[in-house]
Amino acid sequence: MKYFVASDVHGSAFWAKRIAQEFAQSNADWLVLLGDVYNHGPRNPFPQDYNPMEVANVFNALAHKIVAICGNCDSQVDQMISNFTFVQNNFAPCGNKRLFFTHGHVFNKDNTGTLCQGDVMFYGHFHVNEIVEANGVTCVNVGSCALPKDGLHTYCIVDEKGISIFTFDGKLIATKPFN
Repeated sequence: MKYFVASDVHGSAFWAKRIAQEFAQSNADWLVLLGDVYNHGPRNPFPQDYNPMEVANVFNALAHKIVAICGNCDSQVDQMISNFTFVQNNFAPCGNKRLFFTHGHVFNKDNTGTLCQGDVMFYGHFHVNEIVEANGVTCVNVGSCALPKDGLHTYCIVDEKGISIFTFDGKLIATKPFN
């Protein structure tokens, strides 16, 4: 199983289209959106090409391949314009690993909850990418495609071989192979 993971689109039609484009080229089985899909949030500037309805159009075309996590800026109204369902968190298998997808505002490297040693947690929320270990859990912040705090517009690919974080111009930023 291969997953394309992106976070914090914040209503940017430009970045939604880039995600759809890169997802198609990646040959991933699933597109995982880690929350904050449509709303820019009160503390954030408007992202490039802010157009939540166009973002909905882009992602609705891929609804059958989307796992959508609810972020702290997502709301019930967002569900009304989506042909896919937002969930709070999601577990998924990948080879011999158990993947946990969340937004990051509750569970993250500082709060791994009840995850077990060897689990892999993916989140965004903080808009800075990193791969770190915490309590035996691999914690992957995929960053933000639309509003990165470190200037790196990123996404993540995970499959049974491991984790890779890329910029949208193809530069590998971080990687972690699975044993």
